[in-house]
Amino acid sequence: MNHNRSIVHMDLDTFFVSCERLLDSRLDGKPVLIGGTSDRGVVASCSYEARKFGIHSAMPMRLAKQLCPEAVILRGNSGVYTKFSESVTEVIKESVPLYEKTSIDEFYIDLSGMDKFFGCHKLASELRQRIIKETGLPISFGLSLNKTVSKIATGEAKPNNEIRILSGNEKPFLAPLSVKKIPMVGNVTYKALCDLGVKQIRTVQEMPMELMQKVLGKNGLSIWQKANGIDNSPVIQYHERKSISTERTFNKDTTDVLKLKGIVIAMAENLAYQLRRGNKLTACVTFKIRYSDFQTHTQQQRIPYSSMDHNIIPIVLDLYNKLYNRRLLVRLVGVKFSHLVEGGHQIHLFEDDEKLLHLSLAIDKMRERYGDRAVINAAGMEAKTISRWNPFNGEPPPLLANRRQ
Repeated sequence: MNHNRSIVHMDLDTFFVSCERLLDSRLDGKPVLIGGTSDRGVVASCSYEARKFGIHSAMPMRLAKQLCPEAVILRGNSGVYTKFSESVTEVIKESVPLYEKTSIDEFYIDLSGMDKFFGCHKLASELRQRIIKETGLPISFGLSLNKTVSKIATGEAKPNNEIRILSGNEKPFLAPLSVKKIPMVGNVTYKALCDLGVKQIRTVQEMPMELMQKVLGKNGLSIWQKANGIDNSPVIQYHERKSISTERTFNKDTTDVLKLKGIVIAMAENLAYQLRRGNKLTACVTFKIRYSDFQTHTQQQRIPYSSMDHNIIPIVLDLYNKLYNRRLLVRLVGVKFSHLVEGGHQIHLFEDDEKLLHLSLAIDKMRERYGDRAVINAAGMEAKTISRWNPFNGEPPPLLANRRQ
Protein backbone atom coordinates (compact mmCIF):
# COMPACT_ATOMS: atom_id res chain seq x y z
CA MET A 1 0.00 0.00 0.00
CA ASN A 2 1.22 3.49 -0.87
CA HIS A 3 1.93 5.34 2.40
CA ASN A 4 2.64 8.68 0.72
CA ARG A 5 -0.91 9.44 -0.36
CA SER A 6 -3.23 12.06 1.15
CA ILE A 7 -6.89 11.42 0.31
CA VAL A 8 -9.69 13.66 1.58
CA HIS A 9 -13.31 12.55 1.66
CA MET A 10 -15.77 15.47 1.89
CA ASP A 11 -19.49 15.00 2.53
CA LEU A 12 -22.14 17.71 2.82
CA ASP A 13 -24.09 17.16 6.06
CA THR A 14 -27.80 16.32 5.59
CA PHE A 15 -27.45 18.00 2.21
CA PHE A 16 -31.08 18.24 1.07
CA VAL A 17 -32.18 19.49 4.50
CA SER A 18 -29.34 22.04 4.61
CA CYS A 19 -30.39 23.39 1.20
CA GLU A 20 -34.00 23.76 2.35
CA ARG A 21 -32.88 25.57 5.51
CA LEU A 22 -30.89 28.08 3.47
CA LEU A 23 -34.08 28.85 1.58
CA ASP A 24 -36.32 28.91 4.67
CA SER A 25 -34.72 29.71 8.04
CA ARG A 26 -37.95 28.69 9.82
CA LEU A 27 -36.80 25.09 9.37
CA ASP A 28 -33.73 25.63 11.57
CA GLY A 29 -33.76 23.42 14.67
CA LYS A 30 -36.86 21.49 13.57
CA PRO A 31 -37.05 17.81 12.60
CA VAL A 32 -37.20 17.87 8.78
CA LEU A 33 -37.85 14.99 6.37
CA ILE A 34 -37.23 15.15 2.61
CA GLY A 35 -38.75 12.53 0.32
CA GLY A 36 -41.92 11.06 -1.09
CA THR A 37 -44.90 12.40 0.83
CA SER A 38 -47.26 9.52 0.05
CA ASP A 39 -47.45 6.30 2.08
CA ARG A 40 -45.29 4.65 -0.60
CA GLY A 41 -42.64 7.35 -0.30
CA VAL A 42 -39.28 6.91 1.40
CA VAL A 43 -37.05 9.30 3.35
CA ALA A 44 -34.35 10.68 1.05
CA SER A 45 -32.77 12.86 3.74
CA CYS A 46 -33.53 13.84 7.32
CA SER A 47 -32.19 16.37 9.80
CA TYR A 48 -30.22 15.42 12.91
CA GLU A 49 -33.22 16.50 15.00
CA ALA A 50 -35.29 13.83 13.19
CA ARG A 51 -32.59 11.19 13.63
CA LYS A 52 -33.02 11.42 17.41
CA PHE A 53 -36.38 9.73 16.88
CA GLY A 54 -34.74 6.77 15.11
CA ILE A 55 -35.44 8.03 11.59
CA HIS A 56 -32.88 7.40 8.83
CA SER A 57 -32.67 7.73 5.06
CA ALA A 58 -34.39 5.03 2.97
CA MET A 59 -36.94 4.49 5.78
CA PRO A 60 -40.60 4.33 4.65
CA MET A 61 -42.13 7.78 5.10
CA ARG A 62 -45.17 6.26 6.78
CA LEU A 63 -42.99 4.83 9.56
CA ALA A 64 -41.04 8.09 9.87
CA LYS A 65 -44.31 9.99 10.41
CA GLN A 66 -45.26 7.59 13.19
CA LEU A 67 -41.88 7.99 14.91
CA CYS A 68 -41.98 11.80 14.67
CA PRO A 69 -45.49 13.17 14.02
CA GLU A 70 -44.32 16.77 14.43
CA ALA A 71 -41.70 16.49 11.64
CA VAL A 72 -41.84 18.94 8.73
CA ILE A 73 -42.14 16.89 5.52
CA LEU A 74 -40.98 18.31 2.18
CA ARG A 75 -41.09 16.70 -1.27
CA GLY A 76 -37.74 18.18 -2.30
CA ASN A 77 -36.52 19.95 -5.42
CA SER A 78 -33.76 18.26 -7.42
CA GLY A 79 -33.09 21.41 -9.47
CA VAL A 80 -32.34 23.46 -6.35
CA TYR A 81 -30.10 20.76 -4.88
CA THR A 82 -28.20 20.41 -8.16
CA LYS A 83 -27.45 24.16 -8.20
CA PHE A 84 -26.14 24.10 -4.63
CA SER A 85 -24.05 21.03 -5.49
CA GLU A 86 -22.60 22.80 -8.53
CA SER A 87 -21.61 25.75 -6.32
CA VAL A 88 -19.66 23.43 -4.00
CA THR A 89 -18.11 21.63 -6.98
CA GLU A 90 -16.88 24.95 -8.43
CA VAL A 91 -15.12 25.85 -5.16
CA ILE A 92 -13.43 22.44 -5.02
CA LYS A 93 -12.50 22.54 -8.72
CA GLU A 94 -10.74 25.90 -8.25
CA SER A 95 -8.81 24.76 -5.17
CA VAL A 96 -7.44 21.24 -5.72
CA PRO A 97 -5.44 19.40 -8.40
CA LEU A 98 -7.63 16.26 -8.58
CA TYR A 99 -11.11 15.44 -7.30
CA GLU A 100 -13.79 12.79 -7.85
CA LYS A 101 -17.49 13.56 -7.40
CA THR A 102 -19.20 10.32 -6.40
CA SER A 103 -22.68 11.70 -5.67
CA ILE A 104 -24.48 15.01 -5.50
CA ASP A 105 -23.04 15.69 -2.02
CA GLU A 106 -19.87 13.60 -1.79
CA PHE A 107 -16.31 14.14 -3.04
CA TYR A 108 -12.88 12.49 -2.91
CA ILE A 109 -9.87 14.79 -3.24
CA ASP A 110 -6.29 13.65 -3.89
CA LEU A 111 -3.82 16.01 -2.20
CA SER A 112 -0.83 13.66 -2.51
CA GLY A 113 2.41 15.65 -2.71
CA MET A 114 0.79 18.90 -1.56
CA ASP A 115 2.54 18.60 1.84
CA LYS A 116 5.67 19.98 0.17
CA PHE A 117 3.88 23.25 -0.51
CA PHE A 118 0.96 23.86 1.86
CA GLY A 119 0.30 21.00 4.26
CA CYS A 120 -2.57 18.72 3.28
CA HIS A 121 -4.57 19.08 6.48
CA LYS A 122 -4.28 22.86 6.42
CA LEU A 123 -5.34 22.97 2.76
CA ALA A 124 -8.34 20.68 3.40
CA SER A 125 -9.42 22.73 6.44
CA GLU A 126 -9.17 26.01 4.52
CA LEU A 127 -11.17 24.48 1.65
CA ARG A 128 -13.87 23.32 4.06
CA GLN A 129 -14.12 26.79 5.63
CA ARG A 130 -14.31 28.40 2.17
CA ILE A 131 -17.18 26.08 1.17
CA ILE A 132 -19.07 26.91 4.38
CA LYS A 133 -18.48 30.65 3.90
CA GLU A 134 -19.38 30.83 0.19
CA THR A 135 -22.31 28.39 0.08
CA GLY A 136 -23.61 28.42 3.67
CA LEU A 137 -23.70 24.61 3.66
CA PRO A 138 -22.23 22.52 6.53
CA ILE A 139 -19.63 20.02 5.35
CA SER A 140 -17.40 17.42 7.05
CA PHE A 141 -14.22 15.68 5.92
CA GLY A 142 -11.88 12.85 6.77
CA LEU A 143 -8.19 12.84 5.75
CA SER A 144 -6.04 9.72 5.54
CA LEU A 145 -3.92 7.79 3.07
CA ASN A 146 -6.84 6.09 1.25
CA LYS A 147 -10.49 6.37 0.29
CA THR A 148 -11.90 3.80 2.71
CA VAL A 149 -10.38 5.20 5.89
CA SER A 150 -11.19 8.78 4.85
CA LYS A 151 -14.84 7.93 4.16
CA ILE A 152 -15.24 6.20 7.52
CA ALA A 153 -13.46 9.12 9.22
CA THR A 154 -15.93 11.58 7.67
CA GLY A 155 -18.79 9.60 9.20
CA GLU A 156 -17.13 9.88 12.59
CA ALA A 157 -16.45 13.61 12.13
CA LYS A 158 -20.07 14.55 11.45
CA PRO A 159 -21.80 16.84 11.99
CA ASN A 160 -19.86 19.75 10.49
CA ASN A 161 -16.39 18.74 11.62
CA GLU A 162 -13.13 17.19 10.42
CA ILE A 163 -10.84 14.29 11.34
CA ARG A 164 -7.29 13.46 10.27
CA ILE A 165 -5.99 9.90 10.57
CA LEU A 166 -2.18 9.89 10.58
CA SER A 167 -0.33 7.20 8.60
CA GLY A 168 0.05 4.08 10.73
CA ASN A 169 -3.02 4.80 12.85
CA GLU A 170 -5.56 3.35 10.42
CA LYS A 171 -6.08 0.02 12.20
CA PRO A 172 -6.36 1.46 15.74
CA PHE A 173 -8.86 4.06 14.46
CA LEU A 174 -11.03 1.44 12.74
CA ALA A 175 -10.80 -1.29 15.41
CA PRO A 176 -13.56 -0.18 17.86
CA LEU A 177 -16.06 0.75 15.14
CA SER A 178 -18.99 -1.38 13.96
CA VAL A 179 -18.40 -3.51 10.86
CA LYS A 180 -21.42 -1.72 9.40
CA LYS A 181 -19.19 1.34 9.02
CA ILE A 182 -17.18 -0.44 6.32
CA PRO A 183 -18.27 0.67 2.83
CA MET A 184 -20.01 -2.18 0.94
CA VAL A 185 -21.25 -3.85 4.15
CA GLY A 186 -25.03 -3.71 3.72
CA ASN A 187 -27.78 -5.24 5.81
CA VAL A 188 -27.39 -8.75 4.37
CA THR A 189 -23.61 -8.85 4.84
CA TYR A 190 -23.92 -7.28 8.30
CA LYS A 191 -26.37 -9.99 9.34
CA ALA A 192 -24.04 -12.69 8.00
CA LEU A 193 -21.14 -11.22 10.00
CA CYS A 194 -23.28 -10.93 13.14
CA ASP A 195 -24.23 -14.60 12.76
CA LEU A 196 -20.50 -15.32 12.91
CA GLY A 197 -20.20 -13.20 16.06
CA VAL A 198 -18.43 -10.40 14.16
CA LYS A 199 -19.71 -6.97 15.18
CA GLN A 200 -16.60 -4.84 15.56
CA ILE A 201 -13.98 -4.14 12.90
CA ARG A 202 -11.38 -5.30 15.42
CA THR A 203 -12.68 -8.86 15.11
CA VAL A 204 -12.28 -8.79 11.31
CA GLN A 205 -8.73 -7.48 11.72
CA GLU A 206 -7.93 -10.48 13.95
CA MET A 207 -9.46 -13.04 11.57
CA PRO A 208 -7.30 -14.79 8.94
CA MET A 209 -7.84 -13.32 5.49
CA GLU A 210 -8.46 -16.82 4.09
CA LEU A 211 -11.35 -17.40 6.51
CA MET A 212 -13.13 -14.20 5.46
CA GLN A 213 -12.68 -15.15 1.84
CA LYS A 214 -14.00 -18.65 2.47
CA VAL A 215 -17.10 -17.38 4.27
CA LEU A 216 -18.00 -14.40 2.05
CA GLY A 217 -16.08 -15.06 -1.16
CA LYS A 218 -14.53 -12.09 -2.98
CA ASN A 219 -16.53 -9.72 -0.80
CA GLY A 220 -14.93 -11.27 2.26
CA LEU A 221 -11.45 -10.52 0.95
CA SER A 222 -12.39 -6.94 0.14
CA ILE A 223 -14.01 -6.44 3.57
CA TRP A 224 -10.91 -7.82 5.30
CA GLN A 225 -8.68 -5.41 3.39
CA LYS A 226 -10.88 -2.42 4.16
CA ALA A 227 -11.09 -3.43 7.84
CA ASN A 228 -7.30 -3.38 7.92
CA GLY A 229 -7.15 0.04 6.28
CA ILE A 230 -5.91 -1.32 2.94
CA ASP A 231 -7.27 0.43 -0.16
CA ASN A 232 -5.22 1.39 -3.22
CA SER A 233 -8.13 2.61 -5.35
CA PRO A 234 -7.26 5.89 -7.07
CA VAL A 235 -9.22 9.14 -7.18
CA ILE A 236 -10.65 9.21 -10.71
CA GLN A 237 -12.00 12.50 -11.99
CA TYR A 238 -14.48 11.13 -14.52
CA HIS A 239 -16.23 7.78 -14.90
CA GLU A 240 -17.59 6.79 -18.29
CA ARG A 241 -21.18 5.64 -17.82
CA LYS A 242 -21.83 2.05 -18.88
CA SER A 243 -25.60 2.09 -18.35
CA ILE A 244 -28.59 4.36 -17.74
CA SER A 245 -31.89 3.36 -16.18
CA THR A 246 -35.08 4.61 -14.59
CA GLU A 247 -37.74 3.03 -12.36
CA ARG A 248 -41.22 3.94 -11.18
CA THR A 249 -42.86 2.76 -7.97
CA PHE A 250 -46.62 3.35 -8.03
CA ASN A 251 -48.44 5.01 -5.15
CA LYS A 252 -51.00 2.23 -5.46
CA ASP A 253 -50.38 -1.21 -6.96
CA THR A 254 -52.06 -1.40 -10.35
CA THR A 255 -53.27 -3.74 -13.09
CA ASP A 256 -54.12 -0.85 -15.43
CA VAL A 257 -52.56 -2.19 -18.64
CA LEU A 258 -52.78 1.13 -20.48
CA LYS A 259 -51.13 3.00 -17.61
CA LEU A 260 -48.33 0.43 -17.35
CA LYS A 261 -47.70 0.43 -21.09
CA GLY A 262 -47.75 4.24 -21.25
CA ILE A 263 -45.18 4.62 -18.47
CA VAL A 264 -42.94 1.94 -20.00
CA ILE A 265 -43.05 3.78 -23.35
CA ALA A 266 -42.33 7.13 -21.66
CA MET A 267 -39.32 5.71 -19.81
CA ALA A 268 -37.89 4.05 -22.94
CA GLU A 269 -38.49 7.19 -25.02
CA ASN A 270 -36.78 9.46 -22.48
CA LEU A 271 -33.78 7.16 -22.04
CA ALA A 272 -33.36 6.85 -25.82
CA TYR A 273 -33.35 10.66 -26.08
CA GLN A 274 -30.70 10.84 -23.34
CA LEU A 275 -28.58 8.42 -25.39
CA ARG A 276 -28.81 10.62 -28.46
CA ARG A 277 -28.12 13.77 -26.43
CA GLY A 278 -24.99 12.15 -25.02
CA ASN A 279 -23.92 10.74 -28.41
CA LYS A 280 -24.25 7.19 -27.04
CA LEU A 281 -25.56 3.87 -28.31
CA THR A 282 -26.88 0.88 -26.40
CA ALA A 283 -26.55 -2.81 -27.24
CA CYS A 284 -28.60 -4.28 -24.38
CA VAL A 285 -32.14 -3.48 -23.21
CA THR A 286 -33.47 -4.67 -19.83
CA PHE A 287 -37.01 -4.53 -18.45
CA LYS A 288 -37.88 -5.01 -14.76
CA ILE A 289 -41.22 -5.59 -13.06
CA ARG A 290 -42.09 -6.04 -9.37
CA TYR A 291 -45.45 -7.38 -8.25
CA SER A 292 -47.35 -6.50 -5.08
CA ASP A 293 -45.96 -9.62 -3.38
CA PHE A 294 -42.45 -8.21 -4.05
CA GLN A 295 -41.57 -10.92 -6.54
CA THR A 296 -39.27 -9.20 -9.02
CA HIS A 297 -38.55 -10.35 -12.57
CA THR A 298 -36.09 -8.95 -15.11
CA GLN A 299 -35.33 -9.87 -18.68
CA GLN A 300 -32.81 -8.42 -21.09
CA GLN A 301 -32.18 -8.62 -24.81
CA ARG A 302 -29.12 -7.82 -26.87
CA ILE A 303 -29.75 -5.59 -29.87
CA PRO A 304 -27.67 -4.03 -32.67
CA TYR A 305 -26.18 -0.76 -31.39
CA SER A 306 -28.89 1.91 -31.52
CA SER A 307 -30.30 5.02 -29.88
CA MET A 308 -33.45 5.38 -31.97
CA ASP A 309 -36.98 5.17 -30.57
CA HIS A 310 -38.30 3.06 -33.44
CA ASN A 311 -35.61 0.43 -32.78
CA ILE A 312 -35.67 0.42 -28.97
CA ILE A 313 -39.29 0.97 -27.88
CA PRO A 314 -40.64 -2.18 -29.66
CA ILE A 315 -37.94 -4.24 -27.87
CA VAL A 316 -38.90 -2.78 -24.48
CA LEU A 317 -42.61 -3.45 -25.13
CA ASP A 318 -41.83 -7.00 -26.22
CA LEU A 319 -39.95 -7.64 -22.93
CA TYR A 320 -42.85 -6.04 -21.03
CA ASN A 321 -45.35 -8.35 -22.76
CA LYS A 322 -43.22 -11.40 -21.97
CA LEU A 323 -42.86 -10.59 -18.27
CA TYR A 324 -46.28 -9.14 -17.49
CA ASN A 325 -48.33 -12.28 -17.95
CA ARG A 326 -49.56 -12.96 -14.42
CA ARG A 327 -52.21 -10.22 -14.27
CA LEU A 328 -51.21 -9.52 -10.69
CA LEU A 329 -51.02 -6.09 -9.09
CA VAL A 330 -47.82 -4.33 -10.16
CA ARG A 331 -45.74 -2.28 -7.71
CA LEU A 332 -42.80 -1.18 -9.88
CA VAL A 333 -41.56 -1.12 -13.47
CA GLY A 334 -38.12 -0.18 -14.77
CA VAL A 335 -36.13 0.14 -17.98
CA LYS A 336 -32.35 -0.01 -18.37
CA PHE A 337 -29.97 0.43 -21.31
CA SER A 338 -26.48 -1.02 -20.89
CA HIS A 339 -23.32 -1.88 -22.89
CA LEU A 340 -23.12 1.81 -23.84
CA VAL A 341 -20.56 3.03 -26.37
CA GLU A 342 -19.73 6.39 -27.91
CA GLY A 343 -21.24 7.07 -31.31
CA GLY A 344 -24.22 8.21 -33.34
CA HIS A 345 -26.90 6.10 -35.02
CA GLN A 346 -25.63 4.16 -38.01
CA ILE A 347 -28.32 4.34 -40.71
CA HIS A 348 -29.44 0.91 -41.92
CA LEU A 349 -29.77 0.95 -45.69
CA PHE A 350 -32.78 -1.39 -45.90
CA GLU A 351 -34.55 -1.16 -42.52
CA ASP A 352 -34.41 2.53 -41.53
CA ASP A 353 -37.22 4.82 -42.67
CA GLU A 354 -35.95 8.21 -43.85
CA LYS A 355 -39.09 9.96 -42.58
CA LEU A 356 -38.63 8.48 -39.09
CA LEU A 357 -35.01 9.61 -38.98
CA HIS A 358 -35.91 13.18 -40.01
CA LEU A 359 -38.80 13.19 -37.53
CA SER A 360 -36.52 12.06 -34.70
CA LEU A 361 -33.98 14.77 -35.55
CA ALA A 362 -36.69 17.47 -35.57
CA ILE A 363 -38.16 16.28 -32.26
CA ASP A 364 -34.72 16.28 -30.60
CA LYS A 365 -34.14 19.88 -31.74
CA MET A 366 -37.45 20.92 -30.18
CA ARG A 367 -36.58 19.13 -26.95
CA GLU A 368 -33.18 20.85 -26.78
CA ARG A 369 -34.92 24.20 -27.10
CA TYR A 370 -38.09 23.70 -25.05
CA GLY A 371 -37.31 20.80 -22.66
CA ASP A 372 -37.19 17.00 -22.61
CA ARG A 373 -40.96 16.56 -22.63
CA ALA A 374 -41.92 19.31 -25.07
CA VAL A 375 -42.70 16.62 -27.66
CA ILE A 376 -43.55 13.12 -26.44
CA ASN A 377 -45.22 9.91 -27.52
CA ALA A 378 -48.98 10.25 -26.91
CA ALA A 379 -49.06 6.84 -25.17
CA GLY A 380 -46.66 8.13 -22.50
CA MET A 381 -48.38 11.42 -21.65
CA GLU A 382 -49.62 10.14 -18.27
CA ALA A 383 -46.06 9.76 -16.97
CA LYS A 384 -45.43 13.36 -15.94
CA THR A 385 -42.29 12.96 -13.86
CA ILE A 386 -39.76 11.17 -16.06
CA SER A 387 -36.26 12.39 -15.16
CA ARG A 388 -34.97 15.49 -17.00
CA TRP A 389 -31.30 15.33 -15.94
CA ASN A 390 -28.48 14.69 -18.42
CA PRO A 391 -26.66 11.48 -17.42
CA PHE A 392 -23.63 12.17 -19.63
CA ASN A 393 -22.42 15.57 -18.44
CA GLY A 394 -20.11 14.18 -15.75
CA GLU A 395 -22.50 14.95 -12.89
CA PRO A 396 -24.23 12.21 -10.88
CA PRO A 397 -28.02 12.60 -10.66
CA PRO A 398 -29.75 13.67 -7.45
CA LEU A 399 -30.98 10.61 -5.56
CA LEU A 400 -34.51 11.47 -4.54
CA ALA A 401 -37.46 9.41 -3.41
CA ASN A 402 -39.84 8.19 -6.10
CA ARG A 403 -42.42 10.76 -7.09
CA ARG A 404 -46.07 10.49 -8.02
CA GLN A 405 -46.92 9.16 -11.45
